[in-house]
Amino acid sequence: MTTVSRAWGRLTLPGKIFFTVVPLLLVLGLGGLIAIMLLGPLVLQILGDNLPLVRFVIAATAVLLAAIPIAFLNIFMEMKVIAFMNLRIGPDRVGPWGTLLSVVHGLKVLGKEDFTPTGADRTIFTLAPVVVFLGTVMSFLVIPFAPGLFGQDFNIGLLYFFAVGGLTVVGLMMAGWASFNKYSLLGGLRAAAQIVSYEIPLTLSVVGILMLAGTMSLNQIVLNQSGSFLDWYVFQQPLGALIFLIAITAEANRAPFDLTEADSEIVAGFATEYSGMRFGFLFFAEYVNMFIVSALTVTLFFGGWNAPFDWPFPISANLDPASLGIGLLILVAVVPLIGTLALAAPFWLMRSSMPTWQALVIGFVLFNVLAVAAVLGWAFVSWEWVVGLLWSMIKAYGFVFFFVWLRGTLPRVRIDQLMNFAWKWLLPAALLNLFVTALAIIVLGR
Repeated sequence: MTTVSRAWGRLTLPGKIFFTVVPLLLVLGLGGLIAIMLLGPLVLQILGDNLPLVRFVIAATAVLLAAIPIAFLNIFMEMKVIAFMNLRIGPDRVGPWGTLLSVVHGLKVLGKEDFTPTGADRTIFTLAPVVVFLGTVMSFLVIPFAPGLFGQDFNIGLLYFFAVGGLTVVGLMMAGWASFNKYSLLGGLRAAAQIVSYEIPLTLSVVGILMLAGTMSLNQIVLNQSGSFLDWYVFQQPLGALIFLIAITAEANRAPFDLTEADSEIVAGFATEYSGMRFGFLFFAEYVNMFIVSALTVTLFFGGWNAPFDWPFPISANLDPASLGIGLLILVAVVPLIGTLALAAPFWLMRSSMPTWQALVIGFVLFNVLAVAAVLGWAFVSWEWVVGLLWSMIKAYGFVFFFVWLRGTLPRVRIDQLMNFAWKWLLPAALLNLFVTALAIIVLGR
């Protein structure tokens, strides 16, 4: 006992944490596996009897949990890309390559005072960020990211998207009016005028796709584009895709159409009087919305989850972990231990001055990195939805990069230029695209 106490006393704080946390995780992991093996069949039966409710809970939880990481990732991407465009380094202090700076920003927002200005309508002022965030998050439900990976496949999914997306302008108007501030009111009025104006060409730009696809189901629209990239609707509706991309940029309040929060004119627009958690809700919604409109663009015009070409070497490795039985328990318990020791040994042998616990930490981290890579590779060749999800994310974040690129490149337009462009150029172009598509369908007899 004395020897153990002396050894424990010689450990540094990281060593004590390591030798406390790792055994605890192993015990919890083994206990969880035993509980799953004993209670798994009963739990699966209960879940199977209530499948619609389970699907709803999973979809709602996944949507809410995905919103915040997406916002953090988009914020970091915007800071880093604009920094590179300005020949700066950008975030490089918090976390590897500054990756945790977005988390710091989120914690900073949560730590600030949540202040309501004198004269504001407290109830409406509080509800406005909730309405904005709710409208953004609910749009997630109908976007298909992979085969079978969607919240709900409505046969009027596109109509649902536009209807729910309209809640955003209601929330912005509520924020502008309730703040009791002239700049906030101007921002809310600009949001209403901008979204009402660009909603018309935005809606008309996708009518051509509806005529070609014969459905408003986003899942079916993606299925209609399966094959090579030549089957994507962007090649059948190039003018519609251009109009849609411009209009959706204005709908998302992204530069150069960010007139609702123009800092050089109206301070911060609708968000001028907001702080703390409510301010965080407003701008988290903006960055999540940037991803959602990117995903919608990919779904409608760029094939959704479909790969641009067929894989030259199809591989299938359908391994069912449940078939291993007790072998799975041994695999999970023994392989991490052996892998950690094997990867830690070279570091401990090559550097005699390195403490044993440091070598074990390095081996543990390396093993987990390799294990995650192996699991992802196995999932990629085993499940079609993993491949589809990968392609969806690659395409969607390509458009997220495009929106960030616009912000770092183009100056903000004037409000009169914004409105004139919508009514004098985009609306006639959308009508022209609609008539040409209808004529082509009649001539080709489709």
